[in-house]
Formats: sequence, structure tokens, C-alpha cells
Amino acid sequence: MTSLPDTKSFTEQTVLVTGASRGIGAAIARRFASARMNVIIHYLHSHEAANETARQCMHHGARVLTVTADLRSQEQIARMKEKLQQHGLVPDILVNNAGISHYGMLADITEEEWDQVMNVNLKGMFLMTRQFMPEMVAQKFGRIINVSSIWGMSGASCEVAYSTAKGGMNAFTKALAKELAPSGVTVNAVAPGVVDTMMMAGFNPEEKAALENDIPAGRFGQPDEIASLVYFLALPESGYITGQIISPNGGWLT
Repeated sequence: MTSLPDTKSFTEQTVLVTGASRGIGAAIARRFASARMNVIIHYLHSHEAANETARQCMHHGARVLTVTADLRSQEQIARMKEKLQQHGLVPDILVNNAGISHYGMLADITEEEWDQVMNVNLKGMFLMTRQFMPEMVAQKFGRIINVSSIWGMSGASCEVAYSTAKGGMNAFTKALAKELAPSGVTVNAVAPGVVDTMMMAGFNPEEKAALENDIPAGRFGQPDEIASLVYFLALPESGYITGQIISPNGGWLT
């Protein structure tokens, strides 16, 4: 089992969750807050939604800080890190959750749209990880957890860009896990199936019903279910789990 830093217990650690203003990211933030950990809620534009997530986290007695940054910008991420350091917060756990999707035929996607999906989903994860992993390596303990997608494992028609980005995230996870394992830092990805979030807003009732019929569990996942898995992977006793792509998907992909 990977040991914790001598100076703090697990509940004294700090978790940084990107894209935590709503959906799965907000659920992850609340799950760590329920353990009264230090929770950093990252957002880009959704200021009020991030503040609402922060209020929910503080209800558990957690210390909470909201931060904003465009994860496509190395400079903005560096400024965000400086702000955290000013507050005495150094993430022990990084959850790369921020992401965007794109639905449409590959023949119709523009180069700008392709770059946008890659920059938010892949470049943002790369820049965040590179910025915050040195402290984890130095203390010989850390958790990097990437929120991927079932489409990164199986591919999805009309979601080629998104599937490609999430597939890249899975490969990044496996490769970095091998680099950081000797330093006591684990790297894993959670690749959910269909989860009942705002990303499903573009589907009509008939399309949703058809999707549910394809899932052996007969329903969509809930954000709290994904958050529980992320929390488990962050625990000290999960230190032998690294380089894994774990897909909670109701038996849709086995």
C-alpha cells in the first residue's frame, strides 16, 4: 500500500477537480467534501454554478476554494496554481474531469471544432497534470484520476472527435502510470457509460429510451455513482491500482 505523507492524514489532503461546477465534476467535489477534505472547485464560465457546488461542499464542513482558468492556457493554469499556493493549498489528488463533447459526422466537423475538442479534453489534461504532479512526486504520494468515457474504449458513430480525445486520455493514463509508479503516484481513468447529466440534454425521449434498452442494467448511471468510484481510487488503500481504465457502464461494455 502506498503510504501517505508523514505530515497529514487522508482527510487533510487537498483535491482539485476540474470542470466541477455541475454534473459529474460537482458530484466528485461533493463526495470528497463529505470526508471534510480540502476541495478546490475549478470552472471556466459557470461562476454561479461553481458557487452553488461550493456551498454544497461547505455544508459538509469542508474547506472549499473556487478557481477559474482556461485549461487550454498554460499561463492561466500557472496563475491558478499561484493562487492556490497563496491559500496554502497544494493538490494531493488531481481529478481531470473538464471536457466537452461534439456530435456530428466526421465529414461535417471543421478543423476549429476538432481542435477545440482536442484542446479541452487532451491538452487541458496534459497541462494540468504537468503543472501539479511535481509536488506529488516530491512527497512520494499522489493520485491523478482522469474522467474519460466508454467511447474512448469502444468508439461512437458520429462522435469521432470525442472518442479520439477520450481514447488519447486512456493511453495517456496507461503511459503516465508507468512513469510515476516508482514515485508512489497512481494514475487511473474512470470511463463512464451513459450518465444522466446535461450532456444528455440533446437527446429526445425516444432516443433516451432506446439507449436505456441497450444497457443491461436498464438505466443511465448517476453522477454520484461515478463520484464514488473516483473517491475509491483516491484512497491510500487503492495504491496498487494504477494504469487502469475502469468503466462503470451498467454492463453495456464488458
